[in-house]
Amino acid sequence: MTNFWDSNVWGFMLLMGLLLGSLLVANIFKRRVPFLKNSLVPNSVLGGIIILLVEWIYKLITGEQFFSANMFGVDGHDTLEIITYHCLALGFIASSLKTTGGKITKKRFNEIINTGVTTVSTYLLQGIVGMVITLIAANLVAGFFGAAGILLPFGYGQGTGQALNWGAIYEADWGFVNGKSFGLTIAALGFLSASIGGVIHLNAQKKSGRLKLSQRTDGGTHYEKVEDYNEIPMQESVDKITVQLAFIFVAYCLAYALMVILGNLIPGMKATIYGFNFLLGVLTATLVKVVVNKLYLKKIITRKYTNNFLMTRLSNLFFDIMVVAGVAAIRLDALEQYWGIMVILGVAGLVVSYVYNRIIAKKLFPEYYEEQFMAMYGMLTGTASTGIILLRELDPEFKTPVSDNLVYQNFPAIVLGFPLMILANLAPKNPILTVIIFAAMFLALNIFLFRSFIFKKRK
Repeated sequence: MTNFWDSNVWGFMLLMGLLLGSLLVANIFKRRVPFLKNSLVPNSVLGGIIILLVEWIYKLITGEQFFSANMFGVDGHDTLEIITYHCLALGFIASSLKTTGGKITKKRFNEIINTGVTTVSTYLLQGIVGMVITLIAANLVAGFFGAAGILLPFGYGQGTGQALNWGAIYEADWGFVNGKSFGLTIAALGFLSASIGGVIHLNAQKKSGRLKLSQRTDGGTHYEKVEDYNEIPMQESVDKITVQLAFIFVAYCLAYALMVILGNLIPGMKATIYGFNFLLGVLTATLVKVVVNKLYLKKIITRKYTNNFLMTRLSNLFFDIMVVAGVAAIRLDALEQYWGIMVILGVAGLVVSYVYNRIIAKKLFPEYYEEQFMAMYGMLTGTASTGIILLRELDPEFKTPVSDNLVYQNFPAIVLGFPLMILANLAPKNPILTVIIFAAMFLALNIFLFRSFIFKKRK
């Protein structure tokens, strides 16, 4: 019999209250503390850091782990990792269920493809640099996991959820002690690189006179269309946001069914398959969207059920919770001996992402290269949301096509980036071969990116 006063009943709710409460506290600090106000550090990252500070102070006073307290029921760290894992997929599903419209010109198509290729090419560069650093470290630090550098593109390029997924796979299958915390820490360093590095760049450009910052807006939501033609009403027998959540969770349940099927068919790849929860979620969400659109076109259903504005809000909600939970889930005491390696990885990730995307933006996006660079640098060290935050400093009304580039590049990036995730399984087996393959892929993608310069047409 369940007693409603048991910690197992309240543990999850208390954790969610802690995560969301930390976001409120972070928001107050961001508004009141001048340094934080100008730093562009996302509230979700700041909220996670606040929880880490609370955890550290609690341990100093009591000598015990904060998330091992009875009030959280089972191990709170495990629950935080589960929240991070699911919110990654839910955020991607919500984004995938948004409808798109309008024709894309050949020029815009090439810009979108180039953005997607740049994304994957940056992943590869981060992977090469990260692997070289950790392979050297493995020869200097006894027992260190030499393939740990592969977590740099997952933490910087893809964010908290993927860093956790692959850290967990390496921890379970390859004995990488505290691999999950290592990956989460790399992701947190990525957010700091995006925020602090972005601010330093913007201020340096402003002081040099090469850049004039736009006035900040309230976030730009009034530029986004709230409702499309012939949508279901906001409030009826069922609330509109409830309908959006229903589509998201139905798509996620279908993704889970696919994971079960694939996991049974290929048991040796089970950990990897479940690590691709977000990718399978994108697939099932796309199928759901296609089916619903077909039913609407055939007039079997007469109203539009999904709403882009609400899907964006829900996607942002899931990603905010994912980031704050991911940062809070870091086990600081478990990584004491690796801090030096992680700082070197973090700085290297910042430098190569900055320099490479600066070159790409100047060469391939000359009409709006500052905006493209800021958005790509923010996305490839944090998340797409971080890229949008930096973009708004330069283009608050989204007059350039950069925000569309970030949205539409996901498809070519997923297609081209899929081999990277497969190769991540090779890294622990043969790290040297993995680096060589990454380098070959990086070269091939850059030949494609600079095709117009390399293969110039003769007059």
